[in-house]
Order: sequence, then structure tokens, then C-alpha cells
Amino acid sequence: MKIYDFEGFPNPARVRIALKEKGLFEDVEFVAINVPGGEHRTAAFRAKNPAATVPVLELEDGTAISECTAITEYLDSRTGEPELTGKTPKERAVVAMMQRRAEAGLLDAVGAYFHHATPGLGPDIETWQCPDWGQYQRDRAVETMHYLDDVLADQDYLAGTDFSVADITAYAGLGFADFAGVTIPETCTNLMEWRTRMAERPSIAS
Repeated sequence: MKIYDFEGFPNPARVRIALKEKGLFEDVEFVAINVPGGEHRTAAFRAKNPAATVPVLELEDGTAISECTAITEYLDSRTGEPELTGKTPKERAVVAMMQRRAEAGLLDAVGAYFHHATPGLGPDIETWQCPDWGQYQRDRAVETMHYLDDVLADQDYLAGTDFSVADITAYAGLGFADFAGVTIPETCTNLMEWRTRMAERPSIAS
């Protein structure tokens, strides 16, 4: 398998964490795509992913899979524990729900703020911006932090009793928030404690 990504970016980090959790990190060849340099927008890369985003998983038969959720679903089917996307139908539904809430409300919202209301990746990449939309998404990200803090008041992980892809997404979202200058509210003590615990997991600490 090959992973086309740009190390250090939040979405590639999500897949790298999942690979380590599943014990598949050493089975993958990483191919660097220079996103700040615009390589993700070339015709060659768009042939693998028309959306021009990283990461992309390329299988041995040439099949290209984009979107972190789809990639993690595939990785989860390759080996057993831990089940990042849930075991039972109920667990899978709850994990999918919480993963999407963390993705849309936190990670994607911070991304919209970064790309629209800050210089982002520079004028060559940020060819169209809507600052008002970016600021709105920043507020949404903070609201989501409060929501996740409430969830974590009663459970150890975002989808219940087990670590899941929802936790991976939220952790990456908070890392992106740090980079973009979106601070976790001081009152979100549950979220900050959870983040400290997540940082100690071998898949993240390494």
C-alpha cells in the first residue's frame, strides 16, 4: 500500500495514527505530496483524487481511496483489535455520528477559518477567501469544543468506553486549532484532560 500525504497536516495525521493503532504503519510506503507548493493540484495527482486533497491510499491493484473516513474503514477491515469504527451495529453508528461531529464541527471548521480568515497557505494556494465565513467557522469550532467537553463529562472517549476514529479526528482537530490560533476555552477541563490522555497513546506519542 502507498499513502500520498504531507506529513504534519491534520488529515494525514489522522491516517498515520490509525495505521499505528492497527499495526499497519510498516506495511505502507509514504509518498510526499508538496501541498504548500501546489503539487496536490497537478493533473497527475488529480487522477488519483479529483478533490485534490491528501491523504490518498493506493492499494496494490491501483485502487485509490481518498477521504480519511473511507481509508480508516478499509484499514479497520484489514486486521482485528482495536476496532476503530466500532464492533456492533450500535457502536458503529455512534462512532460514525461522533466522528462526523468532530470532523465537521471542529477539524473542518478550523480548516475553513485557517483558509478563509488567515493568510492560510499563501496567495498562490488561497486563491479565493471569504473572511466572514472563516470567522463564523471559528466560532463554530469553539462551540464544538464546548460540546465535546460536555460529552466527555460522562465517558472516557467521544463514542463511549473505547478509543475510536472519533477520538483520532478530534485530536487532529485540536492540533490544527493550535496551529491556527483557536484556543480551547479554559472552562473545557474535560476536553483538556482527555487531550492529555490521548497524547500518551503510543500511536500519537510516537
